[in-house]
Amino acid sequence: MTGPTLAPMDGIERSDEQRIVGLPETFDDSASWYFGIEHYKTEYQHGLDAITARHGDRLDALAGRVLRRTWVLWDAEDDSWFSDAPVLFDFGNEQLEIQHYKFDELSITWNTIDARSAVRWPESELVWSDDALAGLSHLHGQRVLAGQLLEWRGPDPDLANGMVAVGVVLENGRVLVYNALDENGLDFGQPRPEYRSWSLDTR
Repeated sequence: MTGPTLAPMDGIERSDEQRIVGLPETFDDSASWYFGIEHYKTEYQHGLDAITARHGDRLDALAGRVLRRTWVLWDAEDDSWFSDAPVLFDFGNEQLEIQHYKFDELSITWNTIDARSAVRWPESELVWSDDALAGLSHLHGQRVLAGQLLEWRGPDPDLANGMVAVGVVLENGRVLVYNALDENGLDFGQPRPEYRSWSLDTR
């Protein structure tokens, strides 16, 4: 695993309420509250039409770029992926940042997170890693064929109906970042038949 190594933040006193909701007692005003990721602010939307209208052209423009790196937050204490935090796709001079929330809310942001910066979050020892998940690191260095938005439409009643996932199709692989019930999930195979796929270049 790569990325900065942070010393454990032991001895921090927090109120009972802050222990419940996971907010730090004191925090640097220059940083976002969102798990201590500096300058990051989520921009949640839901619904395929709204998400496509806002981000479709920019996702479409990823075709032909090379995926240089991907970044996830890693919990160094538990040695596990911290899937509540955004997944980053670095294409050189463009970085895609994906975060899912609740059942169908999706935040897509661009170029706001510096994965070289330390994460200051007193609840866990979190560090950015570009090689902790083999499925992602296997895709590094490949050229993008298409960006996709995929809407889940399972049989009613299905709480996931209307959830929009973000797909990146590459020369020798693909990845889908989907809503895994209030956190991010990753899938590297063909999308399940419940997904209705809109390739952005065929809108």
